[in-house]
Amino acid sequence: MPDPGNESSALTTPPRSGARAAEGGERVDGVAVDRVRVGEVRVLDGPNLYFSRPAIKVILHLPGYLELRRTEAEALARRLGLRSARPGKRGTALRQRFVMRVLRTVMRRLGTEIGAGRLGVRVRAGQTVQDVVLAFPWIHRTRGRVAGEQVGVVMAGLLDPSRRADEVIEAAAAVILAAPDGPGPSVLTPAVPVASVTGTNGKTTTTRLMAHMCMAAGLTTAWSSTDGIVVMGETKEEGDFSGPAGARGVLETPGLDIGILETARGGMLLKGMGVTANDVSVVTNVSADHLGLQGIDTLDQLAEVKAIVTTVTKPQGWVVLNGDDPRVWAMHSGIKAKPWAFSLDPASPALWESINAGGRGITVLDGEIVVLSPNGDPDRLVKIVDVPMTLSGLSRNNIANALAGAAAALGLGVPRSAVVEGLRTFAPDPEHNWGRLNTYTLPLPGGGKATVIMDMAHNEAGLEALLEVARGLAAPGGAVRLGLGCAGDRADEAIMAMGEIAGRGAEEVVLKIAEHYLRGRRPEDLLGLFRDGLAKVGVLDVPDHDTELASLQALVPHALDGDVIALMCHAERTEVDHWIREHGGTVDDARTIRRKVVAARGEHELEAELAALWSMDDERARVEAAQALVEDHPGDARLLFELAGAKDAMGDERPAIDLYEQAIARGLREPYRHRAQLQLASSLRVVGRAGEALPLLDDVLATRPHHPAALMLRALVQADLGQERQAVADLIRGSLEATTDVETQSYRRALRAYADELAPAAD
Repeated sequence: MPDPGNESSALTTPPRSGARAAEGGERVDGVAVDRVRVGEVRVLDGPNLYFSRPAIKVILHLPGYLELRRTEAEALARRLGLRSARPGKRGTALRQRFVMRVLRTVMRRLGTEIGAGRLGVRVRAGQTVQDVVLAFPWIHRTRGRVAGEQVGVVMAGLLDPSRRADEVIEAAAAVILAAPDGPGPSVLTPAVPVASVTGTNGKTTTTRLMAHMCMAAGLTTAWSSTDGIVVMGETKEEGDFSGPAGARGVLETPGLDIGILETARGGMLLKGMGVTANDVSVVTNVSADHLGLQGIDTLDQLAEVKAIVTTVTKPQGWVVLNGDDPRVWAMHSGIKAKPWAFSLDPASPALWESINAGGRGITVLDGEIVVLSPNGDPDRLVKIVDVPMTLSGLSRNNIANALAGAAAALGLGVPRSAVVEGLRTFAPDPEHNWGRLNTYTLPLPGGGKATVIMDMAHNEAGLEALLEVARGLAAPGGAVRLGLGCAGDRADEAIMAMGEIAGRGAEEVVLKIAEHYLRGRRPEDLLGLFRDGLAKVGVLDVPDHDTELASLQALVPHALDGDVIALMCHAERTEVDHWIREHGGTVDDARTIRRKVVAARGEHELEAELAALWSMDDERARVEAAQALVEDHPGDARLLFELAGAKDAMGDERPAIDLYEQAIARGLREPYRHRAQLQLASSLRVVGRAGEALPLLDDVLATRPHHPAALMLRALVQADLGQERQAVADLIRGSLEATTDVETQSYRRALRAYADELAPAAD
């Protein structure tokens, strides 16, 4: 089963013998219990935010200490032997710092009483000034938990000025010593090389890529992620296994050579890491996600949690860090292992800092992934366009994931050849990277085809990356249509921000609900926050749908040829995939994606060959070369257009006319479509079919009313048809609209009147 969270207790400080009910609430030896409350005692089984070994985390609510008069607080400090203590005013952050000092002292003295020697203690401010977080290492589970509970008893007892501090601490120590030891930690020490992968976005993709590389090397590989435990590509158990349970499931695999563990922040906060150490750690990035949960309210706090995986990397191992993310790169200052920075910028200072520290770097140089080391030339691994997961370089996020995965695999000792093979063959498809930028071509009911992208995109950064890819795959003039939704446990501000991002980045937005991911939030509240964000950028009246599949089905009828439908899909990936396939959709391979990326830029995948075609001086050789391209790519509208132009240039208009018409009929896109119409009209005129040319020119001028060549060619056609006066009039009108010459414009009214005398303007 997925990680169930961790054993913990939430309690009010338990009453000691002699406790009695009294006005003002239950009292312990004369002190009201509600002045000290233990909110939680949590057993952390592995490396955690506080220690690199198992620890007990205690959250204490201490209003009684915040309410003490200054003289009372000073007297308490003297009883504990705290010199020069400055308690500060009641209810202030300075008073909270004083309480933290008291708590640290109490815990160390309690440790001495139970024979723990110089006990390590970590104390932090809680979410309010009345809250303090305490952590200390443990060896035996039951005794450690009891010690955490007894801290509250001691803090409550110390509020009674009549009791000696030693008496209170000794009584609590006796309770702890009387408790059974209980079991030891269950955290595992790996017997095989292990990599831990964390970050806000890209964890699962990087984990899967690394596993793919390891399997390409013939290594028995198992990995865990938010999707399950997988052994050699076969899912053994589904669910979120990005915590300690996932680590155990991976490391218990028979015959295992390498384990790769996606490590999410939830598991580290609730139970600690699932392994005592790793050989390689990876931090992909840190961005806003799940803030406001489990005491993590800021990006800096989130970065501190993510850094846990780097602190337990073996000294001879590698810590792979995102050099383009300042919070991530700052983690290198706290590691014992060697740094390996990755960056999309080959001039990034992080790369040179890493290399100068005896580490390595990996980046993109002249369109290639290269490894940088202290000595030697850059090691060129592979061209970015040959790495399918980057979508021909379109997905910057996946370029970063490719860099991180390649560095981590090399750090694990995977052969270079297997790393290169993995980069060349790991694709953004359901087989290799299920639910992450899976790209399909879907035939549309009204004709043409649209691209559908199914992606996890669960936060602002993920949505921005999805929209960037969608825009880069849309045909020129094509629209991006988005199915927007997320889990309910995001902050209100984050949900509204996603609405704003969606409204700015997509031409059409529909909202969708994933019931399984509401996580306590009402559907109408979630939808309302999205609509608030959309409204900020002027997008109103956005429909909503009960399922992710329904949102896709609502978008498809609106899509036109060349559009992109981007679906944030969390719960219904299987249903969406089946529906697309049932309606004739196919998964895009690397070549198809490359063609779409190039087409979105208004180019052709054979742009270099076409440029070479028109550099030929021999017209016959040009026609032969163009014919060969058409035969190799039958039905390609652009190539038909180029062959028509080559024949036209030779004076062979009749076959050129047929080819122009074929290209237009096959959906030739702009900017070539109107050029084909102009060239077709010209050829029709040459062969005496001027009457057929005129509608083509009118069509071009309907969308480009000031196109000089179209105006001139129409005048020639009109003259051929005996419409000389109309031709001159239309040419004058068109020239007046197109010219920016100030002197000519001064005669505009007179020239327009002369044109109307020749031939009245059409209404």
